[in-house]
Amino acid sequence: MTRKKLCYLLTFIAYFGMPLGIPFIKSAEPYILGLPFLLFWMVLWIFLGTGLMIIVHRINPDAKEEVE
Repeated sequence: MTRKKLCYLLTFIAYFGMPLGIPFIKSAEPYILGLPFLLFWMVLWIFLGTGLMIIVHRINPDAKEEVE
């Protein structure tokens, strides 16, 4: 798998991770870290999405920074 395809895949996962999981959550009853599960899911994907975008930025072949 090329780096560009990996970047697209990670971006796809980060973008659709939160909304695709929400329809499968049937109840807010289980609490994780004091948060209802739906809220925990959204907060979790905010952090996972940020992490995935950091990885994409570092491996993206088109994002070469000039260092002087």
